[in-house]
Amino acid sequence: MQITTNAHGDIIVAEVHEERIDASSAVQFKDVMQDIGRGDGSRVILDLTQVQFLDSSGLGAVVAVMKAFAPNKTLELAGLSPVVQKVFRLTRMDKVFKVYDSSEQALEAA
Repeated sequence: MQITTNAHGDIIVAEVHEERIDASSAVQFKDVMQDIGRGDGSRVILDLTQVQFLDSSGLGAVVAVMKAFAPNKTLELAGLSPVVQKVFRLTRMDKVFKVYDSSEQALEAA
């Protein structure tokens, strides 16, 4: 699971460089993100621009990371493709997470 990070002051942007977060990669995703969560910063913006598919395992991993970060860090989402956005909308997780069109927009909202 390739995820790169960039620090912007107190904010970390974590960019996923995979097309899928599914049952075969969810555990690895969660492990990498929990390592990122151990770093400094109070907000993590998860940039999913390159992710074209997310199944229930992937969604569960994203939710687990959000819970692991709380209460010291918030996990926000950016760059959801239409398919990934639909998963969050159908499960109403789009009401749980702050969702931005891009990581740039999320940074501006700081």
